[in-house]
Amino acid sequence: MIEPVHLKRLAQIRYGLGQPPTLSSDGVPIIRATNVSQGRITTQNMIRAHLSDLPLDRAPLLREGEILVVRSGALTGDSARIPAEWSGSAPGYDLRVTPGTSIDSRYLAYSLLSRPVIDQMKLASSRAAQPHLNAEELGEIKIPVQRQEDQYRIAEYLDAELKKLDDLASRKHHLVSLLNERIDSRVLQHVGKSKIVHPETGSPTLAIRKLLTKVTRPAVAGSGVITAYRDGQVTERGARRAEGYTMSASTDPAGQQVHVGDVVIHGLDGFAGAIGTSEASGNCSPVYHVCVPRKGGDARFIGRLLRLLALQGYLGNFATSTRERAVDFRNWDLFGRIPVPVVPDSEQHEIGEWITQLRPLRTAIERSAALAAERRHALITAAVTGQFDVTTASGRNATEGVTV
Repeated sequence: MIEPVHLKRLAQIRYGLGQPPTLSSDGVPIIRATNVSQGRITTQNMIRAHLSDLPLDRAPLLREGEILVVRSGALTGDSARIPAEWSGSAPGYDLRVTPGTSIDSRYLAYSLLSRPVIDQMKLASSRAAQPHLNAEELGEIKIPVQRQEDQYRIAEYLDAELKKLDDLASRKHHLVSLLNERIDSRVLQHVGKSKIVHPETGSPTLAIRKLLTKVTRPAVAGSGVITAYRDGQVTERGARRAEGYTMSASTDPAGQQVHVGDVVIHGLDGFAGAIGTSEASGNCSPVYHVCVPRKGGDARFIGRLLRLLALQGYLGNFATSTRERAVDFRNWDLFGRIPVPVVPDSEQHEIGEWITQLRPLRTAIERSAALAAERRHALITAAVTGQFDVTTASGRNATEGVTV
């Protein structure tokens, strides 16, 4: 039998850090909203602080089995259980849930990721102008509670099934990573042989402005917003996830037109890899340089070359810092003077073809990941709400006949 129970009766709900501590390059990791992703802890943009700079009396270090729930912003309501490897980390600025003895912590973590509970949190958080969830509101959320022995069985089943999904997704992403490494290695061979590395004996270099022509086209009303993401993809913003780029709040996002095949360089985020060849047409902010190749060059190759030189820190040597972790590339006259390796057009086109051949595979894997995420939610929801018996689910599609 399943009984809906208020979360405050099942767990202690507290806040994490009230104010950011003094940060350091090492020390205790601080798990923030950006490190919480659909039940997992990620290391993206992880910050740290020395133990002596943390208010341990008010916000003690996290223990295995506790759960962090994002309290504000676009990710409000997302959550993740603290596994053994992150025990001893500091809680960020979100809500900290410490399960009581009446509920299995893994079962509770899965329940918080189920569709009925997520819908409750969305409703509670939408009462403010910006999505926000406080401890009292989270405590009122109703959790579908089953018998403790069933909680354990459900948690064990979901651990095993979701691991299969995660392992499959990991293998697919690893394949794309290996293919990208092959392309990057080929490109960097030309850098290693050039005067950039061997000033006296290396192969010739040429200023970027000799390879690319900067264009400025008027924006087209009604076109989508083109964004250069830090992973090197340049596409229409609505075509993929929201994270992975910097919003330029001070500029008009529809300032200039981009065509498919243009080399697009973010004037401030380029240092972090926001450089590539556009896969879509639309409008972008004036903070971008929109360029086309000169003299038969290949835009796909040039976009990859510039991105790798940025990630290696080479391009940043020619620019000025304007804010924390940013390098200013907005001055085209300055940026255009940077020397880069001269690579034969035939070699550029061959590497460009590799890049093109990789795109359909990447798209297929992204689509597969989206479907896996849907199946993940459906499976969790079905298991914790009793839509099927996990003891008889082995050997069949557990989400068959289950609503998402």
